[in-house]
Amino acid sequence: MADALIHPLDGIKVLDLSRILAGPWCTQTLADLGAEVWKIEEAKAGDDTRGWMPPEIGGESTYFQCCNRSKLSVAVDLRQLKGQELVARLAEQADVLVENFRKGALERFGLGFEQLRARNPRLIYCSISGYGRTGPRADEAGYDFAIQAESGLMAITGEPDGNPMKHGVAITDLVTGMNATQAILAALIARGRTGRGQHLDIALFDSAVALLANVASGHLATGRAPGRFGNAHATVVPYQLFDTADGVLALACGNDQQFRALCQRVLGRPEIADDARYVRNRDRVYNRETLIPLLAELFTGQSTSKWIAALREAGVPAGQVRSVPEVFAALDTLERGLVHEVPDPVHGMLRMTASPLRFSETPVRTPTSPPRLGQDTDDVMRRMLELARAEEPEGGLDHHSLRANEL
Repeated sequence: MADALIHPLDGIKVLDLSRILAGPWCTQTLADLGAEVWKIEEAKAGDDTRGWMPPEIGGESTYFQCCNRSKLSVAVDLRQLKGQELVARLAEQADVLVENFRKGALERFGLGFEQLRARNPRLIYCSISGYGRTGPRADEAGYDFAIQAESGLMAITGEPDGNPMKHGVAITDLVTGMNATQAILAALIARGRTGRGQHLDIALFDSAVALLANVASGHLATGRAPGRFGNAHATVVPYQLFDTADGVLALACGNDQQFRALCQRVLGRPEIADDARYVRNRDRVYNRETLIPLLAELFTGQSTSKWIAALREAGVPAGQVRSVPEVFAALDTLERGLVHEVPDPVHGMLRMTASPLRFSETPVRTPTSPPRLGQDTDDVMRRMLELARAEEPEGGLDHHSLRANEL
């Protein structure tokens, strides 16, 4: 049986100079995997999202809580030399640094990649930005909403005759955070071979364009501009929402066998599957204008629950359209342990989503509640100085030059 105290990133130290969502989402994942994450926050206000509310709980932002569990908060004034030196010394002890400052800002504080690499050649330095650290827009700030628009994601989302539509969450921020996590994990493996850290340049715009996936490959191969299909699929039919007698279901026929099972075993209309216009998916795509109204009329004849049961029995993928409260009350959500109740010194208990990562031998850590601003400054600094004292020759480091109450 696996030792529950062993996590994939035990012993890895992460210096988190990021804020808002993409960077914190990345470092939260690293924390879930067992890394010790030092979240550096502006001394007076902290991470911007501490002020993003409502919703809130006891005057604290639930937005901040979504991406900062299991971290240590260190309050630092980077405009002060002592604050800059503290972060530089933490970088000497860190394995990974994640930042999303404007280009050149950290260099002015003596905390750029080249500056810190001279102090710690093993440091993996991950820069997250809107448009990358090179190129004509490297100096611009990037925000998810604008990048959804600029990347083409918004153009392919929404009803065909409606306006372009953004995703319901900040999807480019989240995917960029995931990409940054992947890059960091790969860089840790590479460092194990070379002994050297490196600079990672992860951009929201790059991540969003890559997220176009099959839409991008279709355009690049044919030159055609894709349209919007609302809740339908551009290249798979039927793959969309259908109204039922009492609600809505999401039908996802991924192949011809599933479509035949739908017609024969669920709808009791085998002649539809035998119709030459609908036998193959390619044919159904070209003839969706006649097929979809036919299916839509049939689905209004029974309740959602009856259709879902019949579809599952026939092996046809489908799901009920749930509200967020319904998701967190659902048996499958609860049985998969997707909600944690975490002890919290202010609220008693906090309910939060769990990490989606599952390991048979090295599980993710049991989460701790998101930190209050600066709550770990003294502890982190004390441990950092103790470690530095053990590594430095006697007299080689002024351990009294930094004091928590001056940062």
